[in-house]
Amino acid sequence: MMFSRANRSLAILVLLAALLLTAGCRGSSTATPSNAPSQPPAQVSLTPAAEATLTTAPTATSTPEPLAARVNADGIRLADYQAELAQVQEAHQALGTTSSPEEQSELAMNNLIDTLLLAQGAAENGFNPSEAELQAAVDELAQQVGGPQALQDWAARRGYGETGFRDVLARQMAAAWQRDQIAAAVPAEAEQVRARQILTIDADVAQRALQYVTIPGTNFAAYAYQYDLQTGGDLGWFPRGYLTQTAVEEAAFALQPGEISTVIESEVGYHIVQVIAHEDARAISPDARRVLQHKALQSWLESRREAAQIEILLP
Repeated sequence: MMFSRANRSLAILVLLAALLLTAGCRGSSTATPSNAPSQPPAQVSLTPAAEATLTTAPTATSTPEPLAARVNADGIRLADYQAELAQVQEAHQALGTTSSPEEQSELAMNNLIDTLLLAQGAAENGFNPSEAELQAAVDELAQQVGGPQALQDWAARRGYGETGFRDVLARQMAAAWQRDQIAAAVPAEAEQVRARQILTIDADVAQRALQYVTIPGTNFAAYAYQYDLQTGGDLGWFPRGYLTQTAVEEAAFALQPGEISTVIESEVGYHIVQVIAHEDARAISPDARRVLQHKALQSWLESRREAAQIEILLP
């Protein structure tokens, strides 16, 4: 099974949302991940009430469970894939979006692979959720969904027994921990520029604008308001890796304050950039840091996928 870049990006977004919920169960902040906790999260065992609702009768045979995929030495159970697929389908229905069965399958599998890669990274860094923390997470989930019986019903609808449910939850908790480490590694300060731009979809208009703004004494900011009535093209302060148009960002960091770029073509049009200020170290805004953290997560997952042995075993 081959996975498209578009669905890989969507999978990462869904993974982020799923891990935010998991981290919420741990009582930790995920909007702006902090540095590694001074005490690692603990692992889990159920309270008597919650355990009773997620217990399955022991089987008389040790026949291995069928797998949907294998990532390095670890397997993804077919039952877990089917449960993830059901959640993907429910999410599409709730959002009113449509997708093909193949796209839904791809997204579900990507979610599980990314979660497992993150959990493997956590284990390599010495973290596995303890029984005490897993216990607390199960109890918290039971409380959130309306009690142990409601949690049992939710798990049963997706084919989870106690072991399967606990294993999936533990894997998600480990993945959330590793994600937090990746996010925390993004610095709070970085080299930044403040710039403004003129943006048009017409190449000839852009060339005429460039000729005008490079006339000595021309007020670039005032002229830019003709193209952007609200902000005059002010891009604000931004670090490397923040802008969606890489060529615009590269041009801005190559300019000195007051300098004006040539016409820069991107997928959204033609840009002329003027740098207003440049600082070697400046606090990154919360929005910019979230963008950089998301990119750091994408980069980490892509590098781990390239190095991993991934085998899809779906029938």
